Amino acid sequence: MIAKIVYLLCALTSLVCMALLMRHYLRTRLPLLFWSGLGFLLIALANILLFIDFVVVPDYDLALWRNGTTLAGVVVLLYGLIRSKT
Repeated sequence: MIAKIVYLLCALTSLVCMALLMRHYLRTRLPLLFWSGLGFLLIALANILLFIDFVVVPDYDLALWRNGTTLAGVVVLLYGLIRSKT
């Protein structure tokens, strides 16, 4: 029961971070904020997939999709960090 709540809270926290980053990006147009917001969106999607994998359909293994989404989020964050440094 506690694990389900933690999965949802992690997804919600990532979505709130994404919303705050994108809101500030729309005001300042700093590219790092955009890439960070996109990265947090992908991480939130990975957390939602985690909840679906363990709670909704525990018979199916969505580990490849979860890990791929997490990797994509980290790559986007890294790309934004490198891109904004130049």
